[in-house]
Amino acid sequence: MVDAYPSHERLLAPSSEGGSRIWPVGSLLRAIAQSLESRFNPVAVQGELSGFSRASSGHCYFSLKDEQGQVRCAMFRRAAGLLDFSPRDGQLVELRGRLGVYEPRGELQLVVESMQQAGQGSLFEQFLQLKARLEAEGLFASARKRLLPVMPRAIGVVTSLGAAALHDVVTALQRRAPHIPVVIYPASVQGIQAAGELRAALLKAAERQATDQVDVLLLVRGGGAMEDLWAFNDELLARTIIASPMPVVCGVGHETDFTIADFCADVRAPTPTAAAELCAQPQTSWLAALEQAFSRLQNGVDRQMQAASQRLDRATARARQPSHLLIRQHGRLGVIAQSLGHAMQLALGQEMRRLEALSSDLPKVLAARLMHSRHRLERAQLRLDMLDPHLVLQRGYAWLANLEGHAITSVKTTHPGQPVRATLADGQVDLTVVARRLI
Repeated sequence: MVDAYPSHERLLAPSSEGGSRIWPVGSLLRAIAQSLESRFNPVAVQGELSGFSRASSGHCYFSLKDEQGQVRCAMFRRAAGLLDFSPRDGQLVELRGRLGVYEPRGELQLVVESMQQAGQGSLFEQFLQLKARLEAEGLFASARKRLLPVMPRAIGVVTSLGAAALHDVVTALQRRAPHIPVVIYPASVQGIQAAGELRAALLKAAERQATDQVDVLLLVRGGGAMEDLWAFNDELLARTIIASPMPVVCGVGHETDFTIADFCADVRAPTPTAAAELCAQPQTSWLAALEQAFSRLQNGVDRQMQAASQRLDRATARARQPSHLLIRQHGRLGVIAQSLGHAMQLALGQEMRRLEALSSDLPKVLAARLMHSRHRLERAQLRLDMLDPHLVLQRGYAWLANLEGHAITSVKTTHPGQPVRATLADGQVDLTVVARRLI
């Protein structure tokens, strides 16, 4: 009979004490691996990628899952270098490899030798459909994005109280800007109820904005598979983010993770820590700027003081020697007096010339005005003579009046037997109305 165990493992062979076999752990795992190798390998399997990551060594680690279960997978650098696409969570793929046991953890593991695309996973398809629909509505437009406040009065954080992301955010804010208050709005970040709690936390932050004085919100969570981050792909949550009265910074997952919330937020940060750093400038920067401003202010005051001191020195020197000031003022007075005398001579000469011109033109002006007045008087006398009523009476007309002297201008104002007086060119005649006749 051939010994199934090497000589150095013979002492670890399962014993049969008491009728039951006792396996050493390592031997049991190797036996299971040999059984898998003989029964299944090589194996081809189809499923959806989840938790895909690529190490710095070039090896890839992920899970392959469907509705009934999942299996851990490892794809080493040589096989990963043959990939003709970039694997991502949610993709449906076909793998070929060998089943085995990863003994340090006692886990079933599929060592992948080749991978090819088999379509898109259901979650990823839902993600793409929702993303396309919301993008068509303009919810992702850059023109809608708001700028972050330079100096927020307070920073709100929407995340789980037990999340590592909360610790990362608070630590970063305490390091960079310990003077800015942090207000936490707790909500689940994973599970069926997570999307509703996240929406409620955002609405609460908006409702309490005036009280909490929060000027920017951080929506954060650590990394994970697509199903772990699925709450951040909720349509109602996306619309709540857009309706937020304050800017929203989304820091969900790692740099390679994207959710609908990332596209709707005003700013997308690659990690929760980066989200905190984006909305809080380091306190040291503000202190340096304040110190620089104080230095410029102090230099300006020093220059003003120096200039004032120089003016004071000059004024003091002038006060100590008043004779110089008196001489200078006396010289200015002489110049002013000379200018005034010259101006008076010029004005007097102009007035004398005007007087001489008026004296020579006065007789001519008086004679012309006298002649003009005489002509006006003669024209007025002629018009007055033409209006004299005696001239009219001399042409045979008479002016009738009653005994009171009122002019009679109408037959209707007379009656038979009425005495009237007629004025002629050379006298008056008293008459009596015998009868009246209308024309």
